[in-house]
Amino acid sequence: MDASFAYAVGLALVVAGVVIIALVLILASIRGMGKGKADVNSVGVIMIGPIPIIFGTDKKSIKAVLVLALVLTVALIIASTVYYWLLR
Repeated sequence: MDASFAYAVGLALVVAGVVIIALVLILASIRGMGKGKADVNSVGVIMIGPIPIIFGTDKKSIKAVLVLALVLTVALIIASTVYYWLLR
């Protein structure tokens, strides 16, 4: 794989992510107009290597994101182990 191809794919993924975030924010603001007070639950995960840092405002959402973070952590550990064993 050529380095310029990998750079182009990475840049395209970043641009696609920014566009998706912008569209979601626009749609959320349009749907929320005129409804008065909105009930907002927010939750997030910061993955630093295999260690997840989870924060949020709703216990149900935090539990769901905790499961997803644990799945990502296990997948990262498995991928790292397989990568290590294949290149040994």
